[in-house]
Amino acid sequence: MNRQAIESKLEGLNIDLDKVDVEVRSGVSLLYNLIEDLSSTIRDIQAENQKLRDENNRLKGEQGKPDIKPKNNGNKEGNKDISSEQERNNDKDKEKNKRNREPKVGKIKKDRTEVCHVDKENLPSDAEFKGYDSVIVQDIKIETDNIEFQKEIYYSPSQKRTYRGEVPKGYEGEYGPNVKAMTIIMKYVCNMSEPKILEFFKNVGLYISGTTISNMLIKDKEIFHKEKEEIYKAGLRSTIYQQIDDTSARVNGENHYTHVVCNNLYTVYFTTKRKDRLTIIDVLRGFESRSFCFNAEAFRLLKELRVSNKVIKELELLQSDDKLNEDEVNKILDGIVNVEIGSITRVRILEATAIGAYRAETGAEVVKVLVCDDAPQFKLITEDLGLCWVHEGRHYKKLMPIISENKRKISLFLEQYWGYYKKLLRYQEEPSEEVAKVLDEEFDRIFWQQTGYRELDERILKTFAKKEEMLKVLKYPEIPLHNNGTELEARVQVRIRDVSLQTKTDEGTKAKDTFLSIIRTAKKLGVNAYKHISDRISRQFKMPDLSDIIRSKTEGLSPG
Repeated sequence: MNRQAIESKLEGLNIDLDKVDVEVRSGVSLLYNLIEDLSSTIRDIQAENQKLRDENNRLKGEQGKPDIKPKNNGNKEGNKDISSEQERNNDKDKEKNKRNREPKVGKIKKDRTEVCHVDKENLPSDAEFKGYDSVIVQDIKIETDNIEFQKEIYYSPSQKRTYRGEVPKGYEGEYGPNVKAMTIIMKYVCNMSEPKILEFFKNVGLYISGTTISNMLIKDKEIFHKEKEEIYKAGLRSTIYQQIDDTSARVNGENHYTHVVCNNLYTVYFTTKRKDRLTIIDVLRGFESRSFCFNAEAFRLLKELRVSNKVIKELELLQSDDKLNEDEVNKILDGIVNVEIGSITRVRILEATAIGAYRAETGAEVVKVLVCDDAPQFKLITEDLGLCWVHEGRHYKKLMPIISENKRKISLFLEQYWGYYKKLLRYQEEPSEEVAKVLDEEFDRIFWQQTGYRELDERILKTFAKKEEMLKVLKYPEIPLHNNGTELEARVQVRIRDVSLQTKTDEGTKAKDTFLSIIRTAKKLGVNAYKHISDRISRQFKMPDLSDIIRSKTEGLSPG
């Protein structure tokens, strides 16, 4: 009997262990766990073998196994869906996701009216006019609007100076504000590559080059860079929490990371070479010059980061609330000769003192609660950390038992998991100390249970170890329970990377981050991104700053 047939037999087992003798039940449970361990080991070995085969083929100049995603036709191995959308969606979410069938006629701008006449020759003699049957048909015209500006010229012999008329704002250069704004929209809203933008313009009759399009996307964008900075400052002040995530990016052939910081009012993007703790602090501080402090908080963090007691004792003489720059800290560490400070220890010291300095800062822009996944670079930076329930739920969906009893146990546990999640959602609507205490106790009951399925029990204990972060909502009911909003914003960067692969220069990378920030924030605020960008390019400034809209939405409220 081959392995597939054996697995099929095992999947078909339906033994009720509760009706079996205690000793037999214990033995069967051990055998079940042994089978699951062996099955998991086999899967890992098969995956590793395939990687080795692929690498061997590549070294021989051949191709590896193509990465073809299988169809999701059930729970067969390799087809497992780890999404938790169906379980986590509550009734309100389902109601929101229903198709919006509101009438649109009243929202459509009527540019012109045209009467459709009836052929009078076909009308009977007694026909009477009864009015009109109005039908609105939406259409669009794509045509050039080339303008010849004749600039007046005057010359003053007395002053020996020539006076020349100026073109309207936004029309500087060879192309008008509509072309410039459309280029940005096609790149960052429509996600078109620059060659396709060039092809579109040429098809509508514009004479333009690829270099010009690139310059329109990158050069002289200080107005937009400044607006992104103001958006970020207003966004940091709008709530006590911020959500954060990152995704990969490419800059001139090198791997980078695009960080996404957001809440329900804004989104900003920052692309960096690294994604360590110091970089995350840089992101949260808007890339102001780094600041370090050997204060009490820093020394507490040194112990938490497992820096040796000898090193900590050597540094205790430096304890102070004074702020230092990075060069000063490195000079101090270079001068310590009594103990050896390795590269990892040095990084930990820099992280602890940077966090100490960050937490000592005052002002509404200091993030109090960070909502994120369980990545290590996000930990310890802020006063409080809230973890994502959806990320945690995916770990359980990744378990792949072959014993039907273990599948049943996972199914029953996930019902408890998402049932508890929905109770937390209801708590957010009507928070109280009494309900918070009940939910705290219920968490212990759910995540301290033993099911007998070893992999599941180990996973449950890992969740229990994160209790404080998972239940941060009991302390701050306004924070989201999941980080899906940030993941969706990160997906925008992924789609840009899929089409354009990479940016070539730091200037181009900065422009990409800025326009994605403005466009995604505009969408959250209900602002027309095309009109907003056109307004800024034409220097009219009739539309309000996005940062002012964020502030107006939180006016009268303290942050959070």
